Order: sequence, then structure tokens, then C-alpha cells
Amino acid sequence: MMTSRDMLRACQSWPGVRECIQAQRSAKHLLAHSLRFRLMALFMLLALAMATIFVFGMQAALSMGWRDAAKPLVADYIDTLATGLGSPPSIERAQELTGRLPLTLRISGPVVNWRSHTEDLYSRADSRYGSPAEELRFFERTTADGHRIRFGLNVQAWHDRPRYIGWATLAVLLLLTALAYRRVRRMLRPLDDIRAGALRFGAGDFAQAIPVRCSHHSDELGELAATINTMGADIHQMLEAKRTLLLAISHELRSPLTRARLNTELLPETADVQASRDALLRDLALMRDLVTDLLESERLASPHAALHREAVDVRALVEDVVCELQTAHATADGQAGPAIAMQLPPALPRLQLDPTRIRLLVRNLLDNALRHSAGAPAAPQITVQWANGQLSVAVRDFGTGVEESQLPHLGQPFFRPDAARTREGGGVGLGLYLCRLVAQAHGGSFAVRNAQPGLAIEIALPAATV
Repeated sequence: MMTSRDMLRACQSWPGVRECIQAQRSAKHLLAHSLRFRLMALFMLLALAMATIFVFGMQAALSMGWRDAAKPLVADYIDTLATGLGSPPSIERAQELTGRLPLTLRISGPVVNWRSHTEDLYSRADSRYGSPAEELRFFERTTADGHRIRFGLNVQAWHDRPRYIGWATLAVLLLLTALAYRRVRRMLRPLDDIRAGALRFGAGDFAQAIPVRCSHHSDELGELAATINTMGADIHQMLEAKRTLLLAISHELRSPLTRARLNTELLPETADVQASRDALLRDLALMRDLVTDLLESERLASPHAALHREAVDVRALVEDVVCELQTAHATADGQAGPAIAMQLPPALPRLQLDPTRIRLLVRNLLDNALRHSAGAPAAPQITVQWANGQLSVAVRDFGTGVEESQLPHLGQPFFRPDAARTREGGGVGLGLYLCRLVAQAHGGSFAVRNAQPGLAIEIALPAATV
């Protein structure tokens, strides 16, 4: 038997029901999180409440005491009309009176029995609105010869007239609501500017400040925008100071590192110092690579980063990088380097790219895959595709992968999911960060996912052919 939960899941699988549920959730989210929508809903409720209170208040005010004030005048006028009909009442005068005034007449007596309408419209109105018996007698007169004349209001014309007043009131209310929405939308427009500016600042773009409307006499939103601009300027200054300091330190470190490496290579290659000499050379090489990566990362992260684009044979570049890595990982006893599977298109046009940065990108991706392929059932692979003006480079290893919670942090500077293992491999957490910067500098994207097994990194670069 299908349970209620199974029925709910089955209903949610239907396209129409699923769309209704999504629309309902969107409406709930809009009601709960949209300040503009909540303000407009509050205005609508306030407008409807004010209109209702005004209408009922005016009806109550007009209905209080008007009958007592107008009753003597109406009674005197009815007496005059009844006298004008004569005794016995004249049908011709009655017809002339009902044709001239919005009245209904019903005459009953020993001589004349006549009514102006087939149905007593005033009696119908009385039955609808429940007028008391004394009101009915107030509109009745008895002549000297025994005829009873009953006057009524002919409301047929009012009922037949198009009831445009209610629609006109609704149209005016909607118009006022639209004008109020436009005004509220204009008042809250700085919130959109503040949101866009905060997103720019978060992405590292401090070139365009948040516009402050009416800066001479700004409101609270204007003051908030000015405050965020000040905060953005301070953050930009701090980042520039950090970048400048890092560049200065990196530049200053290159010279002593070069001298230390030169002095180390000049040491005698004797058996007692050979091991220390090789270890020192490896450490100096790691420090040199770290300084180089730091300088390159700061150049690419700068808003003035310039790419030196030229015609690049991506297929030959990938094959060259793979050959270099295999040579670098080959052992001293002649054992070949690790295998790397390549899936390259047979015909790949020459593309306008920065060859130095693309080489760095491919090398870091493959080096990261090799570092995490120890004991893997298959060799890492690189796949290159070209379609619709976009170059796709995907590198996958078949290792253990990383936890899902760590995927968003891959590509951040100095982030290492496994610090001990990465340090053994010689990484410092800048390789994938440089790959992301190279992709962004070319206007592309950087994506990481668990391939189960292993980790897959996909780079998409828009590029023009030569």
C-alpha cells in the first residue's frame, strides 16, 4: 500500500504539481526575505483598511439623524403630492407625476385601483433592506373618499445604471498603489546599488564605488552607502599594502637565494658533504619555486594583470609538459617517470593564449594529480577539448579524492586538505590557486569535483583561433 509520503513524492514528480510547489516556495521566500514586497503588502493592507474604515464611517455618519432632520420636509412634500392627485385620485396626474419624478405609486380604494409599475419597487427594496412598518406608513396617505395612496422610490434606474463607481474606486486604488510602489522602488533603489557594490568589493573590484544619491542631504541609505564605500577603500588600501609588501619581500629574497644556491653548488662534491649539499639544494629549489609562485600569483591577482597572447599549439604544449614531468620524476637508476594518459583532439587549431601561463596551468594541474596518485589503480589523465570557441582542459587522478566540505576551498591560497601529505610532496598550497588565477585572467572558469575515485579539475577558457 502506498503511504502518504509516497503519494506526496509521486505528486511532486508531476510537472504541473512540481511547478506549483516551486512557485509556492518562491512566493514564501519572497514574502519572508523581500523587504520591498513586504513594504508593498503592508501598504496594500493599510490602503484597504483605510478605504474600508472611511466608507463605513461615512455611511454611519450620514445615516445618523438624517431621517429625523429630513422627515418633516419629506412628509410635507408627500402631503402636497397627494393633494395634487385629487380626490378621487387622477390616474393622468399620477402618470404625469411618476414620469417626472423617480417615484412609484400604488392607489387602492373604492373607485381607483392603479399602480405605476407592475411590481412595487419600493416594496421590493423594503423587503431587501428591512424597513420598519412605521416607515411604510410614513409614505402612505389616505384621501377623504377612502383611497389609500402609497408612495415609493423608483430605484430601478439606479439598479440598471452601470455600477462603475466600485470599479472606478478599485482602479484609483490600484493606480495609487502603483504610484506608491514606484515611489517605494525609487526610495529603495540604493539597496540595489549597495548590494551590487558589496558584490564587487567581495570579488576584489574596488575601482567603482557605490553611488551615493543626493550626497549633500542623503538619508540613512545614503549614509550606509558612504560608510560601505569608506570600508571598501580601507580594505583596498590594506590589500594593496599587503601586495606591495609581499612583492617587495619576494624580490628581496631572490637575490640571497640565488647567492646561497651558487655557494652551495660550489661546495666540493665529497662523500661527507654530498648528502647535506643535495638536501640544501632541494630546499633552496623549493624556496625559489615558492618565491616564483608568490610573484606570479600577485601579478595575476592584480587588476592590471596583462596577458601576452600569441598563437599557441595547445596539443604540442601539453605533450611537452607531460614529457618534462615524466623526465623530472624519473629516478637516477634509469626507471621511467610515471605514466600520464592523454586524450587530445587530432586536429586542434592554434589559439590566442598566453603560452607561459597556460604552461604553468597544465604543469600545476598534472603535478597535483601526480602528487595524489600514489597507489592509485590508474594513471592520471588529461583531456583537452575544443568546441564553440572554448578550450576545455580537464585533469583527473584516481586517488582518494577529498571531502566534499573541502571542495569549495580548493583553489584558495595556501589551502592544503592534507597538510602532512602535501608537505611531503613539496606543495605549499599555491598550485591550484595559480591555476584558478590563470583561468580567471583568460576570462574562464575553474571547477573542482570528486570523480569517485579521485579528483577532477576542469578549466574552461574562451579563446580565439588564429
